[in-house]
Amino acid sequence: MREDWVIVKLREFAAHEKGKKPKNQKAKQDEVFKYPYVNIEAFEKGIIETYTDGDKCNFCFEDDFLMVWDGSRSGLVGKGMNGALGSTLVRINFPGIENNYAYHFLSSKYQEINTRAKGSGTPHVDPYLLWNYDFPICSLSEQRAIVSKIESLFSDLDKGIEDLNKAKDQLKVYRQAVLKKAFEGELTKEWREKQSNLQTAEELLAQMKLLREKWIKSEIENGKNEAKRIKSKLQNLNSVFPEDPLPETWLWTNFINGCQFVIDCHNKTAPYTDSGIYLVRTTNIRDGKLNLKEGIKYVSQATYEYWSKRVYPEPGDLIFTREAPMGEAAIIPLNIKICLGQRTMLLRTNESCLNNKYLLYNILSEVFQQRFKKSAIGTGVKHLRVGDVETLAFPLCSLTEQNQIVKEIESRLSVCDQVEKSINDSLVKAKALRQSILKKAFEGSLLSQSEIEKCKAEPDYEPASVLLARIKQSRNEQIGKEKKNKLVEN
Repeated sequence: MREDWVIVKLREFAAHEKGKKPKNQKAKQDEVFKYPYVNIEAFEKGIIETYTDGDKCNFCFEDDFLMVWDGSRSGLVGKGMNGALGSTLVRINFPGIENNYAYHFLSSKYQEINTRAKGSGTPHVDPYLLWNYDFPICSLSEQRAIVSKIESLFSDLDKGIEDLNKAKDQLKVYRQAVLKKAFEGELTKEWREKQSNLQTAEELLAQMKLLREKWIKSEIENGKNEAKRIKSKLQNLNSVFPEDPLPETWLWTNFINGCQFVIDCHNKTAPYTDSGIYLVRTTNIRDGKLNLKEGIKYVSQATYEYWSKRVYPEPGDLIFTREAPMGEAAIIPLNIKICLGQRTMLLRTNESCLNNKYLLYNILSEVFQQRFKKSAIGTGVKHLRVGDVETLAFPLCSLTEQNQIVKEIESRLSVCDQVEKSINDSLVKAKALRQSILKKAFEGSLLSQSEIEKCKAEPDYEPASVLLARIKQSRNEQIGKEKKNKLVEN
């Protein structure tokens, strides 16, 4: 910290007041209910939901700062507005200080305040932490220069972040273009023309049918009722396929015909345990991957045995979500034991006929996603019925070409993954750079020496110690006037 700056504790300097819930509120403003109720919705989005008559309210003003005091975003700060202060907010005022200088100071503390919030239920700002921050005061001319430099650097940073996010969006478009071409046969067109004696999809389907019939017979002989259900489904199948054109050796099929079997999960919520076997719910499946690090629940061995009576999920099986969200899919990785949660379905492919990655990439394609959404039902949360999932269509080609398509897709998407990682790393660095700018600003090292000298040449320049003394005198005079007025009133 520079010698010509002055440090004060926030508790000794900043005026603050917590909000209250108004006694009376109305949805529409009138002559009596004329004060906007400034809650988090108003604070963040400028949306006024109710108005109050001011009875038993604390008020906030445009020259205040508003901080979220309670909840998951505690410590978040924004510019003030006129109205009745909401019960989850605190107004903070820095008398005699450049408004945006104080705003950026509070903003620089958000991450620490938020991560160190107190409370076992609803978290709230730790007042000891907040009011014991050292607030650095410099001359008003330097405060203005610091704000100007912060905002200039932030503007450049925001432009860079915007460009990075645009690049991420472009990657998404490119990924989908790759998948679209893959399942139209375009990625392997030249490769296919060089091949001889490729198995047709019709021949492959016949092979699948023989293998499945053999498996069903074996399962039924072993008393497995699930195989009987699958056999009945296949016998009564009425499939309708898209009319989209395919390469000559390809054809349309569906999940129940193309997979060894398709099975729905248990229709009840499994009892959770603190540890044990992973329970994979729909929220654990995103963008073709299984997330076993966040939001994980567990079940006991006994629950796993009961929930998996129809079939035990195995590595290589696909999990497909039919609701909340709908149409996500992932492959169970090696050496992982899982139990299927509600609204998920298991698709098992025969590796001698259908490459599970080929099927996964097809599911992830936007063309497939748009197609199955037409089958969704429900007025609120859209979902797919079990039968709808079983008859979802996908294009089939020889196993040799499936393998080549997966190779072509992954060679392109691996480049996307590298670029996306670079973008994400840059976004993390941008966030760190923002904090670094604020840190330097309030350590007194953001401005160059020539910029500091220019501030000292400003007409209203006064040392920080003189500014602080003037602010204290003004505040003491104000307090004196308020006390005098109270005595007169009494």
